[in-house]
Amino acid sequence: MKKILFPFLLLVVLVMSACSGETKTKDETKEKETDTITYQSETGPIEVPANPQRVILLSGFTGNVLHLGVNVIGVDVWSKDNPTFAEELKDVEEVSDESLEKILELEPDLIIGLNNIKNIDKLSEIAPTVTYTWGQVDYLTQHLEIGKLLNKEAEAQEWVEDFKKRAETTGEKIRAKIGEDATITVIENYEKDLYVFGDNWARGTEILYQAMQLKMHEKVEEMALDSGFYTLSAEVLPEYVGDYLILSKYTNADSSFQETEAYKNMPAVKNNHVFEMLGNGASFSDPVTLEKQLQFFESSFLGE
Repeated sequence: MKKILFPFLLLVVLVMSACSGETKTKDETKEKETDTITYQSETGPIEVPANPQRVILLSGFTGNVLHLGVNVIGVDVWSKDNPTFAEELKDVEEVSDESLEKILELEPDLIIGLNNIKNIDKLSEIAPTVTYTWGQVDYLTQHLEIGKLLNKEAEAQEWVEDFKKRAETTGEKIRAKIGEDATITVIENYEKDLYVFGDNWARGTEILYQAMQLKMHEKVEEMALDSGFYTLSAEVLPEYVGDYLILSKYTNADSSFQETEAYKNMPAVKNNHVFEMLGNGASFSDPVTLEKQLQFFESSFLGE
């Protein structure tokens, strides 16, 4: 009886071991398959980490990645010098598209930049490198794309929907206070130049003109709406400034134009309708920056 039973028990053990091994192999295969996802980039499908842990940003998008809670190990000089990200990036390396050795040492698992960065082929050998064309999609769609890339589309979608509602509500309150026909102009003084902006060139323009539906001065619309921005002189500035002026000021810029009679005599200045924002960091249009700018507009226009 024992002689018959032992081979039978041995057969059961072997079958169970085989099944266990098969299950383990399937689980390992499934885990391996989910280590990466396929992202449909502008240049075609690319395999990227499903849960990136070491991201390098070469052309902005820093606030998008930080807002989605993904670890950043290297950023461009503009992001590094941005006071909005000072705390989050204090221990993060500054890199560029030419500092290939430093990037290699940092061992990134994902690199993100604009499509005009240099050495894309070499960077792609270090880690999957995804690039975007500036302005090809609007600022909210851009965040959704970053969300897809980082495998956090649901989180990105949730923020976009919530931000749109809050910005629209704030816009309604502002229009009710200043009037439906009141015009807003956004300018920036950088070094010795003055710029006026359309509706998609950061500095809060996306919020003011797109989300809040506030009106743009007709001269600005004529010269800057299509191109995004327009360079002008202090002498002609009054021709472009509407009822309200948003002034993006860099700390080291030449602000002497504010001492001229032409500036002082503008209705927006006389009516105390000039709101100054810090230029450093205003050129970004990511969730972290947009939240900061929305608060600035709520405080400036509504006193909230």
